[in-house]
Amino acid sequence: MAQKPSIPKGTRDFSPIEVAKRDYIFGTIKQVFQIFGFQQIETPSFENSSTLMGKYGEEGDRLIFKILNSGDYLKKADSTLLADKESTKLTSQISEKALRYDLTVPFARYVVQHQNELDLPFKRYQIQPVWRADRPQKGRFREFYQCDADVVGSNSLWQEIEFIQLYDTVFSKLRLTGTSIKINNRKILSGIAEIIGAKDKLIDFTVALDKLDKIGAEGVAKEMKAKGISQEAIEKVAPLFAFNGTNSEKLNELKMMLADSDEGLEGVEDLKFVVEKIEALGLESASLEVDVTLARGLNYYTGAIFEVAAPKGIKMGSIGGGGRYDDLTGIFGLKNMSGVGISFGLDRIYLVLEELNLFENFDKPRPEVVFINFGDEEAFYATKAIKALRIEGVKAELYPDAAKMKKQMNYANKREIPFVVILGSKEIVGNTYTLKNMQSGEQQECTLEELLQVVNNS
Repeated sequence: MAQKPSIPKGTRDFSPIEVAKRDYIFGTIKQVFQIFGFQQIETPSFENSSTLMGKYGEEGDRLIFKILNSGDYLKKADSTLLADKESTKLTSQISEKALRYDLTVPFARYVVQHQNELDLPFKRYQIQPVWRADRPQKGRFREFYQCDADVVGSNSLWQEIEFIQLYDTVFSKLRLTGTSIKINNRKILSGIAEIIGAKDKLIDFTVALDKLDKIGAEGVAKEMKAKGISQEAIEKVAPLFAFNGTNSEKLNELKMMLADSDEGLEGVEDLKFVVEKIEALGLESASLEVDVTLARGLNYYTGAIFEVAAPKGIKMGSIGGGGRYDDLTGIFGLKNMSGVGISFGLDRIYLVLEELNLFENFDKPRPEVVFINFGDEEAFYATKAIKALRIEGVKAELYPDAAKMKKQMNYANKREIPFVVILGSKEIVGNTYTLKNMQSGEQQECTLEELLQVVNNS
């Protein structure tokens, strides 16, 4: 007996209606990207391992899917490492490529390779799948799409303001209200690490702090201690675990806390500029919240950090995020190329829209009219009409088999097709069509032009 087929954990099949809903989200985001002046690019699904490794921190590197070399991938492997099962050291010998982890690092590589072709500042968007060897759970998959927008070649903080507006515009068009756009600045985190005497532990500090909402203050403190951060430093940073108030109050507190850190104060001023401008401009669907525990744990952020939370009451991880990464292209040899970008988590946005019933009025993918098939002569007559309708942009199809009338009508009902065309020798002789409205049950005999008019006006 044949084994029942399956798909890898963390991946999914999508039905026609699911694909249509996803395309609706893709289309909305793509439209807004273009309205804001972004140009689309695409990069390969896999990159050289050297392009990806070391760019996401220790945790990120572990989640990168490696691709075994073609042919006998063990031929050049060190026999001693192989015998000792030193898999980490063997990886570079048996795998030279890897599936992309995100779209930002491949974009940085793209900028460096094509720098002489780009008009700066260069605004790009990219909508493609990425892969992470993560533990699958609700809203977390091993294969998923990212929808990114980035600008390189500008240090202006107006770019951060524009990205917040871009988030708000997309959520407004999706009718997704109540999202919270959280913002922080890496310079503030560096300043805090400096004043508590943990500057040399910045990455460990930010990775732990970023988990506050998942493991709580006690868990964060425990992880910081395990990473070698002193108890005294942890006690100094403890007030951040319960940091609250208005954005203005938080910024004032940070200014006092970071009085002895030039870098920290610079971060506060950058954040203040963005927050004040957004509050003056206003947002339609989202809110902006200063969150000093937001770190995202990625090595390449150097300025603003963004993360978007779903509306309250929806148990879901972040549905978007990003930040400024002034030094990212430097790792590929291109210095002084400032960049900032954001990403939309399509799969999580889909789940949120589903949970909030925001797809309730969504039209299923289906033709507008189906022609009943009574035999080859009738099918040929129908096909000529279908060709003419399709030229006019009408979604039309012929039922492929000359099956019983009941079966063909059931097909139309199940797919909720609005109109059915019934035709026989009478219609062929008279060059007419009998059009049935499946909702009202009304039938009328009409010409092709009249049929087109009825369908288009429905």
